[in-house]
Amino acid sequence: MGKFEESDGFKIIYNYFEDREQSPFQFQIKTWKKYASGHCGVVVAPTGFGKTFSVFLGVLIDYLNHPERYKKGLKLLWISPLRSLAKDLAKAMKAAVDQIGLDWEVQVRNGDTPQNVRRQQERLMPDILLTTPETMHLLFSQKKNSRWFTALQCVAVDEWHELLGNKRGVLTELAISRLLTIVPNLKIWGITATIGNLKEAMDVLIPYADKKTVMITAKEKKKIKVVSVLPNEVEVLPWAGHLGKSLSSKIIPIIYENNTTLIFTNTRGQSELWYQIILEAAPELAGQLAIHHGSIDLKLRHWIEDNIAEGNLRAVICTSSLDLGVDFKPVDCIIQIGSAKGVARFIQRAGRSGHSPYEVSKIYFVPTHSLELIEVAALKEALKTGKIEERQPMVLCYDIMVQFLVTLAVGEGFHADEAYKILKQTHAFSYLNEDEFNWGLQFITQGGSTLKAYEEFHKVIKDEDELYKVKSRRISMLHRMNIGAIVSDAMLRVKYMSGGYIGMIEEFFISKLKPKSSFVLAGKTLELVKIKDMTAYVKKSKAKNAVTPSWLGGRLPLSSHLSHYLRIKLADALSPGIRERELKFLHPLISRQSAHSHIPQSNEFLVELIETKEGFHLFMYPFEGRLVHEVISALIAHRISKIKPLTYTIAMNDYGFELLSDQPFPIDENNIENILSKENLMEDVTASINASEMASRKFRDIAVIAGLVVQSRPGSRQNNKSLQSSSGLIFRVLEDNEPQNLLLRQSYTEVFDQQLEEVRLQAAFERISKSKIILKHAKSFTPLSFPIKVDSLRNSMSYESLEKRIERIKKQTLKVN
Repeated sequence: MGKFEESDGFKIIYNYFEDREQSPFQFQIKTWKKYASGHCGVVVAPTGFGKTFSVFLGVLIDYLNHPERYKKGLKLLWISPLRSLAKDLAKAMKAAVDQIGLDWEVQVRNGDTPQNVRRQQERLMPDILLTTPETMHLLFSQKKNSRWFTALQCVAVDEWHELLGNKRGVLTELAISRLLTIVPNLKIWGITATIGNLKEAMDVLIPYADKKTVMITAKEKKKIKVVSVLPNEVEVLPWAGHLGKSLSSKIIPIIYENNTTLIFTNTRGQSELWYQIILEAAPELAGQLAIHHGSIDLKLRHWIEDNIAEGNLRAVICTSSLDLGVDFKPVDCIIQIGSAKGVARFIQRAGRSGHSPYEVSKIYFVPTHSLELIEVAALKEALKTGKIEERQPMVLCYDIMVQFLVTLAVGEGFHADEAYKILKQTHAFSYLNEDEFNWGLQFITQGGSTLKAYEEFHKVIKDEDELYKVKSRRISMLHRMNIGAIVSDAMLRVKYMSGGYIGMIEEFFISKLKPKSSFVLAGKTLELVKIKDMTAYVKKSKAKNAVTPSWLGGRLPLSSHLSHYLRIKLADALSPGIRERELKFLHPLISRQSAHSHIPQSNEFLVELIETKEGFHLFMYPFEGRLVHEVISALIAHRISKIKPLTYTIAMNDYGFELLSDQPFPIDENNIENILSKENLMEDVTASINASEMASRKFRDIAVIAGLVVQSRPGSRQNNKSLQSSSGLIFRVLEDNEPQNLLLRQSYTEVFDQQLEEVRLQAAFERISKSKIILKHAKSFTPLSFPIKVDSLRNSMSYESLEKRIERIKKQTLKVN
């Protein structure tokens, strides 16, 4: 036994495990040792194996061995992406601290923390504080905030993979860099699930050359059992969305076979719909069935979480609101409705069941249309090979830089050289140069060269000591109200006329409803009475035809890893001796596609031309996901229009896209390769889309984060429309007068990186250039083209008339073929 194992702290913690009839995992012990020897690092382990306790108990052991190093006040700062995660962890940590016999205080601080608790924390911080990236920056905006962190020993970032790759991750990087100016010896630890770029993830979190770093990966692997719920028969002409409902009769027995089941959907709208479907199929589940998503009242969400933990609920329909780290012991089964669209997300959700280390995580996959069964086969292949998506870190987010500088100025103020150092030592701003930083200083003090005539943009003042400070109480208040990187679409509160809060609904959805219209929220059928200010007043409704809300941005993009395996599995589908039950089941569909068109192999690219009464259809199948297809379809339309001017309508899904015209397409074996060429790719993309309009919409979010447009004011919140018009006006002024403005530049960069997915787009065209192009003339819709055709009808038809139209097209198609 080594010196560390003989220490009092280790023995106390080891006894704590023995009292619970457990023993620590090797990766936990290794973390404790590395923490004791002064290392920073990242812990990688599957869900349910105690990643949290590897870092948390490492701090406790160090304290028990060296209490003289620890002063009164905040010792461990725990940053997590979700409020619900913090609440659950605080409970677990408090129980452990009490059992070990320490008098440490464990508290949570976020947007839900009551005012009196916050004031108490500001007088004396707890020993452990669990918080979010946004709340950290809010703390930095308080006067004399450095005093709260002088005793800090460690900052832990939980679920780092969820923050990496978005602006909340950049906020986290800046928070750590700022803390290091107060506590240079601060230990930094990240906790993450497996992602494809773990080394980069650690370098982004801990880019500091003076820190000793280590990555600790658990050898233990989580066993996942994936079961597809197959329909009674395969539909050879599938379409998205309708199949799930017919499978409800197969879901009810699964719910009854298990203690507690989490039913994951990809959107809030789907969760509301499935709550109604399951209740209709099994009315006896009323009272044992709940619905959980981000727009439901916080108290109700907490009530649901508590009742899951206590085993009082048989099933909960949820979205990504329950994706992360919340430990619900009674949950022994997961049902995923429709494709999870990514390998990492699927594993994360599967891990919500069988939460203890040696249990098997059981996940049932319910397809919403037949083709999604190929995605299950692809997921299983990805799990077998251990390939997980990467998360790309964001760099040079000037909107976050501007917000952060104002945050420092609202708080204690800053000197330029100190602020520059804080920014430069993060990964996100390692490429920042002095000119760009000086532009930021000019922007916060004068509004830049274009907006200097407007006093509202003169937020920060440089005093005689060269200290940058915000002197205006009004500016300070507005800035604190708008700190953060999440720019949501304007949300309205939903309340009963008689009193009682139900949840939130997006403005774009509710604005389409008229008074007396019925809609569903939190599983309740409601009638809209009136909208006043930012509140929708409702009463209970008995309407049978209530509308299910849609939330913008609900459709998840197919990840590049999953699309890769999808192409492989589709190509395998006709191989003799195929073993996967999903592909065997799909044989009639695959055979029909092969007979009437073609099944593309992994080195082939399929193009279909179909003529119907409606017009001329061009279908292409990149299998790159809806977002990438939006761009490729516009690009192909642009290139065809150079040959012959045509009018199109465009539709797409995750597998391919359709161009529909009233004239034949000028496409044949001679020019198809040029139309799909990788040459002049981004020039043609820029010419095919309205990049300026896309950048203007992206600028809306950037303007809010940078404080150019104020989203929240005391007692009110700007709606979507006025935000867009305010930011749009500034965007046009900057385009005309200051084209090199960094925020303007950033809006175009984000369009190309995020919306146009430039890297993935180029990789797709690189692959297409090496593929054999198969051009097929089909007599009518094929199994691959039919679901895209249905998607094109959705926006213009009600569900009922859509179903009738689809049946008619199906009959015509089957007749032709």
